[in-house]
Amino acid sequence: MNIEELRDYCLQKPGATEGFPFGEDTLVFKIGGKIFLLVGLYSGNRFNAKCDPERAVDLRERYSEIIPGYHMNKKMWNTIYMDGALTRKLLCELIDHSYELVVQRLPKKIQAEIAALE
Repeated sequence: MNIEELRDYCLQKPGATEGFPFGEDTLVFKIGGKIFLLVGLYSGNRFNAKCDPERAVDLRERYSEIIPGYHMNKKMWNTIYMDGALTRKLLCELIDHSYELVVQRLPKKIQAEIAALE
């Protein structure tokens, strides 16, 4: 998966938006105003995604390409390298998981609005 494919996949999520709140080198994807994924445009080979803490530990033990989130809460965020070692299917699952975790913590009203977009 490359950065263009990552962007396209994230923007297919209902209600997902993109922006540059941290500067022109970090593309941020949000749902309901909350971040679910960040990617550095200059590095381009990795992204940060939210993850259930128990699953995060398991993934880090199983895959050397998944490490604690760079500049993020290490308990809830992973940095995931997408330079070919991980399958596209797994990368998409990790993006989906991050998106779903964020949606679950949004107010019910916003969750309903997002569900109506599907």
